[in-house]
Amino acid sequence: MKTVSSIVENYIKTKPFLLNALSLGIINLTSLSRNIMVELESEFGKEVKQGAVVMALKRLTEELDFRLNHKINKVIKNIGEITVRSALTDYTFAASDTVLNKQADLITDIDTFSDIFYTSSRGVNETNIVVSNTVNHLVDKHFANEKLIQKLENLASITVKLPKENIVVPGIYYFIFQRLAWEGIIINEVISTSNEFTILVSENEVDVAFKVIKDLKN
Repeated sequence: MKTVSSIVENYIKTKPFLLNALSLGIINLTSLSRNIMVELESEFGKEVKQGAVVMALKRLTEELDFRLNHKINKVIKNIGEITVRSALTDYTFAASDTVLNKQADLITDIDTFSDIFYTSSRGVNETNIVVSNTVNHLVDKHFANEKLIQKLENLASITVKLPKENIVVPGIYYFIFQRLAWEGIIINEVISTSNEFTILVSENEVDVAFKVIKDLKN
């Protein structure tokens, strides 16, 4: 059964930035309720009292303050080492039966270099490889016969070590990526393990992205 509270909550959940602003308590609930009345009444199928919407928003704001602020902030404040690497190239190849063998050959060659960044991930239809640009020639050589979907150069990586609690608290990545989105940071790739993640951004934006993540701890 639809209720005013459930309709209000479902509406707010579809507006990520509005959701965050509510959690921070920086929105006038009366003005917000007035602006969304038409959409809520359309969803509810009958007239809705503005006072009921305001009360639903108030309850939701209090819940969000706990769910999105207290729990997440506790984890965010314990973010560990933040590592930045520059001069990276991001390759995306179409998946094929020969890609893995090409990767093995590439890794063998890369092992002869010191201090080289290398990571890869395999999706259903694509294989992604990120390397230091000093070994681009090796990727180009070994994957010459593979279908190149995209090649992005002049990228930088930011690797963030997360506390172990990150796997049991929902919204950690949402919280971080939303802050980056607020700053207009374009994330080219996201690579993650259980307790750390790496994002790839343009070298022109890496300083801002690093500051955003670092400032989250404060």
